[in-house]
Amino acid sequence: MSKNSVPAKKDDGITLKDRWENTKEYFRGVYSELKKVHWPDRRQLIGYTGVVLFSVALMALIIWLFDSGLSFLLNQIFKAFA
Repeated sequence: MSKNSVPAKKDDGITLKDRWENTKEYFRGVYSELKKVHWPDRRQLIGYTGVVLFSVALMALIIWLFDSGLSFLLNQIFKAFA
């Protein structure tokens, strides 16, 4: 064990009540932060969803074209040398 390494702390002093209070405080903080979030309205949500679906379809098309092109090339190479 090196000089700078510190052994892990034991949590003998933490009771179940302390853990429950810490958990409640955590979720209060989460709720507080979620209230600060700017949630999109229905129109924005539909627009964002359309952009995502279009992007996914475009990427799928590009990958399909690339895959088809490589398959065609490999088939031509195999036919030439087979």
